[in-house]
Amino acid sequence: MKSQKHNQGELKELKVNIEKDIVDNFEAMSKATDIPVDDLVVIALKRFKASHGDYLGKTVQID
Repeated sequence: MKSQKHNQGELKELKVNIEKDIVDNFEAMSKATDIPVDDLVVIALKRFKASHGDYLGKTVQID
């Protein structure tokens, strides 16, 4: 996962208010892994998006 590149395309700022504990955890993970907080958040959001395509009006095909 560390070899993957994130935030390589056009960037747009997203300002959100989230629980302090979550921010503290992301900062600790960033420090422990040397992965920027921005990249960790993008990874988390991409995983959320992959799991919740229905929020985008997409249906999951299960064969």
